[in-house]
Amino acid sequence: MISTKGYAVQSATTPPAPFSYDHREPGPHDVVLDIQFCGICHSDIHQARNEWGNALYPMVPGHEIVGTVSRVGTAVSKFQVGDVAAVGCMVDSCRECASCRAGQEQYCDRGATIFTYNSQDKSGKLTFGGYGNHITLDEKFTLHVPANLDLAATAPLLCAGITTYSPLRHWGAGPGKKIGIVGLGGLGHMALKFSHAFGAHTVQFTTSASKVEDAKRLGADEVILTSGSDWAAPHAGTFDFILDCVSALHDVAPYFTLLKRDSTLCTVGLPEHPVEIPAFSVAIGRKSFAGSAIGGIAETQEMLDFCGKHNIVSDIEMTSFDKIEEAWERVVKGQVKYRFVLDLATLGS
Repeated sequence: MISTKGYAVQSATTPPAPFSYDHREPGPHDVVLDIQFCGICHSDIHQARNEWGNALYPMVPGHEIVGTVSRVGTAVSKFQVGDVAAVGCMVDSCRECASCRAGQEQYCDRGATIFTYNSQDKSGKLTFGGYGNHITLDEKFTLHVPANLDLAATAPLLCAGITTYSPLRHWGAGPGKKIGIVGLGGLGHMALKFSHAFGAHTVQFTTSASKVEDAKRLGADEVILTSGSDWAAPHAGTFDFILDCVSALHDVAPYFTLLKRDSTLCTVGLPEHPVEIPAFSVAIGRKSFAGSAIGGIAETQEMLDFCGKHNIVSDIEMTSFDKIEEAWERVVKGQVKYRFVLDLATLGS
């Protein structure tokens, strides 16, 4: 077994604290990654605090992982020792159902997606994530990182990046399309960058006047402040697609008035409480409310390659293990621009 040190939470009410555990020795198709950087995702906090009701403890969070390959199995063909590699939100699936065969492992029809942490592998053991210095996983769920990208700023692409890239691609963001982005945080700032890079006319919705200039810097062609009254009326029926990146419960009804006929509002923020949708807001104009969850392995690699081509990474703040609680508090309050990244060098010996 591979001795690993990291930080874990032991219950929904305990803080992250030092934790020693083991990862498996690499099998024929496995790689071992020495983790260098791990992004802090709001879902780390949701799951650690059991806000989604699916927590397994002890829990080592982290699914935005970048590091160096230190060992490879005898049958590994995609990676060599010394390669820079990345791990996202999942490390396995059934691999046999229609969704898995279509490269949509995140939607495994058998419900057999194995997540990077807070999950059980096929032997029944808990999976532990990127708040630790090693991880062992199958090469099929390991990703190549373009050489030109800053590694720390690449880490959040493995969740915040693919979570926004996938729906924008699926619903056809591109030239001639008017795309709205709700919320300017860890997800929203990546959605802005991608929509702009796809060539769409991109509009940022925000409640904060202080974020207007930043939104324009990140790629917004327009910024609409939603903190006042009657802000929606001038823009009714003009949007081809809206991506809602807000993780707190909020009123989505006004955004349906902005959509063209047969257009979609998609949520990726995943508030912990149910979202209320007035029936007439979707019935009038045959509009749709949809969700999206990360992307498959092939699409995640496509996203990383796209980022390499267009020099896209996350805007980050580096942090250390002794400041995780402070970082989590700031994530919840929306006080980070725009993604925290843990430096594994601060884990200590």
